[in-house]
Amino acid sequence: MLDLLVKVLIAAALIAALAWFGGRLLGIRQSWGRGLVASVLGVGAAAILALAVAPQNPLPYPLFFLLIILLPSLLISMGLSALLELLVEPGPLIRVEGRLTRVPHPIRAIRRWYERERRYSQITWIAARHGLATALQRRRPRPEAGLESSASIQARNLRDALVEAGGVFVKLGQVLSTRDDLLPEDVIAELSGLQDNVPPAPQDAIEALIVAELGAPSTEVFASFESEPVAAASIAQVYRARLPTGEQVAVKVQRPDIAPLVERDLDILKRLARLVESSTTWGRSTRVVDLADGFAVALREEMDFRIEARNMRVVTAALGQSETVHIPSVYEQLSTRRVLVIEWLDGASIRDAAPLMEELGLEPIALARELLDAVARQIMRSGVFHADLHPGNVFVLRNKQLGLLDFGSVGRIDQLEQTALRDLLFALQRRDVVELRIALLALARPQVDLDAEVHDELLERELGQLLAQSLQPGEPLDMGIFMHLLRLLQDHNLAFPPEVGAVFRAAVALEGSLRVLAPGFPLMEEAQKLATRWMSESLVPSALARSVNDELQSLLPMLKRLPRRLDRITEVAERGSLTLKVRLFADARDERVVTTIASRAILAFLGAAVGLISAMLLGVSGGPIFYSEISLFQIVGYLGLCASVILIMRVVIAVLRDRTV
Repeated sequence: MLDLLVKVLIAAALIAALAWFGGRLLGIRQSWGRGLVASVLGVGAAAILALAVAPQNPLPYPLFFLLIILLPSLLISMGLSALLELLVEPGPLIRVEGRLTRVPHPIRAIRRWYERERRYSQITWIAARHGLATALQRRRPRPEAGLESSASIQARNLRDALVEAGGVFVKLGQVLSTRDDLLPEDVIAELSGLQDNVPPAPQDAIEALIVAELGAPSTEVFASFESEPVAAASIAQVYRARLPTGEQVAVKVQRPDIAPLVERDLDILKRLARLVESSTTWGRSTRVVDLADGFAVALREEMDFRIEARNMRVVTAALGQSETVHIPSVYEQLSTRRVLVIEWLDGASIRDAAPLMEELGLEPIALARELLDAVARQIMRSGVFHADLHPGNVFVLRNKQLGLLDFGSVGRIDQLEQTALRDLLFALQRRDVVELRIALLALARPQVDLDAEVHDELLERELGQLLAQSLQPGEPLDMGIFMHLLRLLQDHNLAFPPEVGAVFRAAVALEGSLRVLAPGFPLMEEAQKLATRWMSESLVPSALARSVNDELQSLLPMLKRLPRRLDRITEVAERGSLTLKVRLFADARDERVVTTIASRAILAFLGAAVGLISAMLLGVSGGPIFYSEISLFQIVGYLGLCASVILIMRVVIAVLRDRTV
């Protein structure tokens, strides 16, 4: 009985090893189910072959196992794996040029691996328990794809799963709640209410972190330090304190030992993103991996409070001397990577500011206009803007100003993008399809993995239909038109770069804050008024003269060089030595095509050459005798034929993938 159990375990280990190793040799990512099925069939076929040749077999057992069982099992399982992948779903096949997975050093990685796998199992169990596994369909989910109640239930399940997972996943839900261009309305509505709900970290751990960062306990650094935090989130918590000089300050302290937990969850998030992108059509069209990478970069920046302090300085300088909007001062000497000390804002967030506004006699509409003006100036004039102005980050202060908090996420756009955004607003206001197309193409870029050209006439026609359907005469603009524009661009293989996408996400977050501050506030109408006013200001004689002067100063160096260059060109033309240099493969797409063809041709040639040489070696008589009548040339020939089959199969799979995706 024990011998039978050992044999079963050895066979199971062999089948699992063949499933993993065969997929790596082929360059495909296959599910364990299909890999194991292919391996079982491969081992079975090899066993039948071994039984057929066993009576006349002159080989010793190790060599017999290698040539008659192991290699045929590997080759047959590889062929079946490729066939199953192509039949079931050709999309998950990765490039033939993919590299083998690197294995980390086990001694240094075993604890991290164990914690990551345990957390990964926990996350997948949470997802399965909330019914999210059924949401990973082959097509991109759309609200009209099913009953409204079913969509609402699925959205609620997603929210509950993110809350239960906690930490990074709650942050992810908060970010996704601003992506109306990617998710249905039911999901956005559920995720919009996500808030960190975590108990505060122990005070002794917080005290130890303050000592490590500031070099002294809180009782020595501050005149007073309240032990209970005024806010506690998954990344940090905020305390109220007073400096020895008497100023009230807010002390933002990172949760102790949160960094390794964040890195662990980000690693899991990327693994899940790769799984979704490789197994679903909507995951590939949405480019889930890129979204996860962008989220990871932003969250790592948020973990460094020095970046937030720098962002506050930059936005303060960009905003200038404002009488309506206030950004708290940063106490640089007390701020580090994990501790941030800023001015205390005396007021209430706009969620709870209704009694305060009534007490101070403030008009919600006027405050909303001031907030919009401040954000619009950041975006359209300075190019540096607060990218996450949700209601919790906007305060109404007792001095009748608006206060802005949490500068962990700041966007930046250049002058060309600012001009294109202004042109986009003017085109929408005038319902000018041609100008709208020009502005969109100035902002959007072709997606990296798609080589299809943009058809200007078709895009312009669809934009005209969109304006006719969404902008009826007399109706005001709203943010919904931008969501339609984003989806239309995706249909034409266009996407906004991250910096422009940050503008739209900031606009969505700002719209939510304005809705809380002044319900019914006409965001787009007021934004168009601001753009029109700025355009009028730029057309006054003094502004025009300044613009002409700036342009002349930028053109002056080129004008100075122009006569010398013209003289040089005419001299070369007179001598008859004027030449034109053309660089081949200047387009990255052409370079990718040629590189792909060349690499596959080389692999195919190597496979054929190795196979031919191996066949010749099998027919060579003589040579060193390996065992009995089998020579070393024949052993090398068998191994070479195996390598030849593997190389050729990799090329065939890559070609079939290109034709089926």
